[in-house]
Amino acid sequence: MRLKPLVASLAATFALSISGSVVADEGMWQPHQLPELESILKAKGLEISVDSISKLTEFPMNAVISLGGCTASFVSPKGLVVTNHHCIYGSVQYNSTPENNILENGFLAKTPAEDLPAAPGARVYVTETVTNVTDQVIKGTETLSAKARYDALEKNEKALVAQCEADESYRCNVYSFHGGLEFYLIKSLEIKDVRLAYTPAMGVGKYGGDIDNWMWPRHTGDFGFYRAYVGKDGKPAEYNVDNVPYVPDSYLSVSAKGVQEGDFVMVTGYPGRTNRYRIAAEVDNVFNNSYPKARVHNSKYVSLIEENSEDGSKARIAYESTIAGYNNYIKNYGSMIESFKKGTMFERKKQFEQELTNWINSDGTRKEQYGSVLGELSKLIAQSQEHSERDRMLGYVHRSQMISTARRLYRLGYEKQKPNSERESGYQERDLPRIKAGLERMTRRYDSKVDKAILLHFLELYAALPKEERFSDVDNVFKVQNGFDKATQSALLDSMYEQSRLDNATVRNSLFEQSFSQLNQSQDPFVQYAKAIFKVMKAEEDKSKALAGKLQAARPELMSAIIAFNKAKNKPVYADANSTLRVTYGTVGGYSPQDGLVATPFTSLEGLLAKNTDVDPFNAPKKLQEQIKAKLFGDYTGGMNTVPVNFLSNVDTTGGNSGSPTLNGKAELVGLLFDGVYESIIGDWDYNPELNRSIHVDSRYMLWVMDKVDNAQNLLDEMKIVK
Repeated sequence: MRLKPLVASLAATFALSISGSVVADEGMWQPHQLPELESILKAKGLEISVDSISKLTEFPMNAVISLGGCTASFVSPKGLVVTNHHCIYGSVQYNSTPENNILENGFLAKTPAEDLPAAPGARVYVTETVTNVTDQVIKGTETLSAKARYDALEKNEKALVAQCEADESYRCNVYSFHGGLEFYLIKSLEIKDVRLAYTPAMGVGKYGGDIDNWMWPRHTGDFGFYRAYVGKDGKPAEYNVDNVPYVPDSYLSVSAKGVQEGDFVMVTGYPGRTNRYRIAAEVDNVFNNSYPKARVHNSKYVSLIEENSEDGSKARIAYESTIAGYNNYIKNYGSMIESFKKGTMFERKKQFEQELTNWINSDGTRKEQYGSVLGELSKLIAQSQEHSERDRMLGYVHRSQMISTARRLYRLGYEKQKPNSERESGYQERDLPRIKAGLERMTRRYDSKVDKAILLHFLELYAALPKEERFSDVDNVFKVQNGFDKATQSALLDSMYEQSRLDNATVRNSLFEQSFSQLNQSQDPFVQYAKAIFKVMKAEEDKSKALAGKLQAARPELMSAIIAFNKAKNKPVYADANSTLRVTYGTVGGYSPQDGLVATPFTSLEGLLAKNTDVDPFNAPKKLQEQIKAKLFGDYTGGMNTVPVNFLSNVDTTGGNSGSPTLNGKAELVGLLFDGVYESIIGDWDYNPELNRSIHVDSRYMLWVMDKVDNAQNLLDEMKIVK
C-alpha cells in the first residue's frame, strides 16, 4: 500500500482542484474546504464571513445539529430545535394512541413542562471538533490484508473513540473520506433528554402524503419542534423531570421576509450517503438488480402491514412510522430506476473509466502506481455480489422484529464475554443505551399478527432459493429442508409466536441483562433460532470482513487516481456524503422537468387550497382553510401577495439533509430542506445541474401556521423573528 504518501499530498490536491473552475453548484463541502470557495460564495450572495462557516464552534455552524439520521438547528436560547415533521415522526407516533392520536391532530406544549419525552433513543448531537486522524487509523496496517487489515483498522478506530469518549458527555466516531484516503474523528456533545415541543397536524406536516412525496409542485408543512434538555449542571443527562432546557452557544434567527427567485441560499447539514465515485460494475448491479428487487419486496412489506392492521387501530399506529419510511424508499427507488433507464449515467460512467485508464496508461509513473487498481477493485466487487439473492432474502426474513430482537440479544450476550475494547462494534458499553432504547421502542412499534405475516411471506421466498444457496441451520429451524408448505410453516410460526415472550418488555429487559450461558439455556423459540444460526452467521460475517479489508485497500488507491485525474481536468473534488457535517450552496430557482414544462420556484397558500379535498392526504385543517379564504396572511408574505409554502433551489443535497436549515446570505433561517424533486433522486449517484432541485419549507409558511393556525405564540415569543 502507498497510503501515507497519497494522504500527504491530498490537502494540496484539494486546494488546487477547488480553486479551479467549479461545475455549477455541485458539491457537498466539508466546512474546512470553504475558504477555498470564498470568491464563488461571495459572488453568489454570502454576506457573512466565509471563515465563520468553516469553523464548527462559531455561528452559524454551532447552531446546526444532528439527530442521528436527520439534521436540525437551534432556534432559541431555550434549547428549541426545529427540524422536519418526518424527522420527528417516530416520536409523534410513539406518543400517539387511538384515543389521543397526535399524529392526526398535532400537538403543542404551551410550556416546557408540557413537553413530551421523544421516542426512546432520540438524541441531539452538537458537533464540536473534527480532527484528521488518518495517520493514527492506518498505523500498522501497511503490510496487512483481508481480515487482518479490517481488524487492525477497527482496533485503531476503537482506541481513538474510547479516548475521545472518556468524558461521557460526548459521542465520538471515526469517519472515512474518499474511500479511506482520509479518516476524521468527530466529537459531538450527546444530548440524551429530547422532548417533543410541537408538531402540526398531519394535514400540514404530511400534506400530500406519499402521492406528493418527491414531487413538484408541493404544499407540505414538513416542520416540527423538539426541545433539548440537560441536567441542572448543564451536562447531558438521561430524562429527568428536574432537567432544564439546554442553552446553546448560538441559535438561528428565523426570517419572516423569506427569499425571492434568484436569491443565494446555503444548506448546512448531515447528508447521509452518496455514491458518485462508484465504479460501473457497482452501478450496473444496483440499478439492474438491487433497486428493482428492493422496490418489489418493500412494496409487499407495506401491503402486508396494511392487510394485517386496520386503519387507525393500535396495530396500524404502531407501524405508521415504518410504513412512511418504506413508502419513501419505494418511490425513491422507482425514480432512480426510471432516471437510470432514461439517462446516460451508465454509459458516461464506463466512458469515464476508459478515459481514466487511458490517462493512467499515458504516463509511466502513473501506470506503475495506478495501473491495476481498477481491475483489482472490479474483481472484489464481483466477489461481493456472488450470493446477493441469498443475502437479500435472508435479510428480509431477519427483519422480523422477533428474530432481529432475539439475534441482537444473543449477540450481545456473546460479546459481553469479551473485554469491552475487543467487542464487536455496536455491542460495546457505549452502545448499550441504544440497544436498550430499541428494546423499549418495540413496545409501541410491534404487532404479532403483522410480524408473523411478514416473516411467513419472506420465509417462502427464502425457501424457494436453490438448496445450495440456503443455510441448513436456517432450513432446519423452519423445517424448509424440502421446500415450503404454507400450512406447515404457518402452524410452526403460530407455535413460535405463542411460546415466545419477546413481545413483553420485562422479558426483553431481563434477557438484556443475561449472560451468554443463560441465553443458551433460554427456551424462547426465537432465542433458540438465534443460537442455532449463530455459528454460520458469524462465519459469513468473518468472510465479509475479509472482503471488506481488501476493499478498504483497493478503494483509496482508485480514489487517489480519480482525484488526480479530476485535478488535471479542473473538476471539483469533494468527498461522497457520509453523515458528517457539510455545506452546500446555490440559488432559488425553478427547472424544466421535461420538454414543454417549466416549474416555477414557489408554491402558495392558494395552491394548497386548490389541491385540498378534505380526504387524506389532502386534508388541510379547517382553520387553515378558513385563514386562507379570509386572506389573513399577516406579516408573512415577504413582498408577495400570498404566503409562500414551499420553494425550490439547486443546492446539492441528499437523505440525511432532511431538516437542514436553509440560510440566506446573512445566515438567517429562510426554510427547511425536506425533499428533492423526482428527477433529482438519482443525484445520490449522478449530478445533473439541469434537474438537481431541492425542496424547502418556506420559513414564512412555518411561521404563519404557528401564528395563525396553531396559536404557538409561546414558541414564537422565544424565537428571534426577523421581519
